[in-house]
Amino acid sequence: MPSRYRVPAGWAVGVLVFALAQPTPRSLLLGLPLAVLGEAVRIWASGHIEKTKRLATGGPYAHSRNPLYVGSLLLALGVAVACASPWVVLAVAAYFLAFYPSVMREEAAFLAGKFPEEHAAWASAVPLFWPRLAPGGPRSSRFDRTRVSLNREWRTAASLPLLAALLLALPHLRRALGL
Repeated sequence: MPSRYRVPAGWAVGVLVFALAQPTPRSLLLGLPLAVLGEAVRIWASGHIEKTKRLATGGPYAHSRNPLYVGSLLLALGVAVACASPWVVLAVAAYFLAFYPSVMREEAAFLAGKFPEEHAAWASAVPLFWPRLAPGGPRSSRFDRTRVSLNREWRTAASLPLLAALLLALPHLRRALGL
């Protein structure tokens, strides 16, 4: 599926998630740590990125060539657990399977063309997605918290408390609306 549909489809899946969610205080407590871990990975990864200027190979990029997506998957799984609905798990899984493999291939091709030698050394030592436990490959990038802001990761981080509050309020809203 073309990557240009990824963001609009993500919004549609988000609406579907809220429609299908059946959160409980327990499911929220179980899902929250996973979502927070996912966002922590995303923050760590975004602090290494200088888009199209340098290849990020340090920090989480020494464990996976796509740690932002690993973080996104953890975050989405946390939300799915918090929603306590097998349909939400299915919707999230379908979304990731529909978009992320092709997006990762597109990005890998772009990076291989932009940074051919550095990318080849990195790609031969670091897995595309599933993280390796020990860091591998060249580790030239360093975390810089200003990059987190420049890469606008604050938006995702700020949305987590809002998402948790909405899921917590959802059963009350449904009762109030007679749904």
